[in-house]
Amino acid sequence: MSKRDYYEVLGVSKGADEKEIKKAYKRLAMKYHPDRTQGDKAMEEKFKEVQEAYEILNDEQKRAAYDQYGHAGVDPNRGAGGFGGGGADFGDIFGDVFGDIFGGGRRGGGSQRAQRGSDLRYNLELSLEEAVKGKELEIKVPTLVSCDTCDGSGAKKGTSAKTCGTCQGHGQVTMRQGFFAVQQTCPTCNGRGKIIPEPCPKCHGEGRVEKTKMLKVKIPAGVDTGDRIRLTGEGEAGMHGAPAGDLYVQVHVKDHPIFVRDGNNLACEVPISFSIAALGGEIDVPTLDGRVKLKIPAETQTDKMFRLRGKGVQSVRGGGVGDLVCKVVVETPVNLSDKQKDLLRQLDESWAGDSEATHRPKSKGFFDGVKKFFDDLTG
Repeated sequence: MSKRDYYEVLGVSKGADEKEIKKAYKRLAMKYHPDRTQGDKAMEEKFKEVQEAYEILNDEQKRAAYDQYGHAGVDPNRGAGGFGGGGADFGDIFGDVFGDIFGGGRRGGGSQRAQRGSDLRYNLELSLEEAVKGKELEIKVPTLVSCDTCDGSGAKKGTSAKTCGTCQGHGQVTMRQGFFAVQQTCPTCNGRGKIIPEPCPKCHGEGRVEKTKMLKVKIPAGVDTGDRIRLTGEGEAGMHGAPAGDLYVQVHVKDHPIFVRDGNNLACEVPISFSIAALGGEIDVPTLDGRVKLKIPAETQTDKMFRLRGKGVQSVRGGGVGDLVCKVVVETPVNLSDKQKDLLRQLDESWAGDSEATHRPKSKGFFDGVKKFFDDLTG
């Protein structure tokens, strides 16, 4: 084989970078490839020459030896770890250059990385009190765990996995399709690079078995519906000793009979009597920490809002504590005795000589608006 200067063979300068060298090789390999030259011996020799030049210049160590000592620096007969007499396989080198077209390419002879186990999701329902204050609890999770008989290897005790004979441990095989060489996952070992001649009788060669795990979960104070907690490595075990996935605990807070949560704030409705609304007074209102006193001023109307600072929720993401917003609703008395009814009539009659706006300003404004509405219609 010709021993022309390798840079001259590829048509690049001595300072060419890796990208320029690959580009030059790709162009020449396509030009001189045997599939295109139809058995032309001269073209075949040129193709081998291009392969040899690329093999040397694309390898950092070989290129350095060639730059310093010339062909003698890469001559295998001189012990310099040279080209290896006769050239590399086309599928190996051509795969390096065109591997990106097929999403693959040679990876240095290693098998595929063992596939990590699947992540799992666990739906957890909490009461509002549990979500606000936090809690530690145990959950049951059906999952796949590493087989304790074979320690996750999948091989019968006393045996081990063997290198796949189809792909020689690479996990991929080269399929030639006309001008191109395409690498595919090995059909024998499914990309692992190994096969198990004698599978473990307990896990049948998978390296994992079904089991229900009991796990402790610490729920931080302030979580809300939609939040999730990740337990690293508590998902499904990977096959043949691969790492386990994660477990995601998805939080759902149940409806509360009294409180409604809005972010860090809580809200509730508090009924008050007719007399307290009119005369004022103090009432007990509930909070998640117990009852507190709320002062109701005289002449309070229904739907009036009162804010209790710091009686809401401490966010799990930090920041201040929210508030409790109480909406008072004036309750109409029911099941009145004759005497109570008579007292209410007397109260109503006592207002007869006064202007309606004196005691019932909302009614006065409403009915004035109604009158104007009908006057406009008839006018």
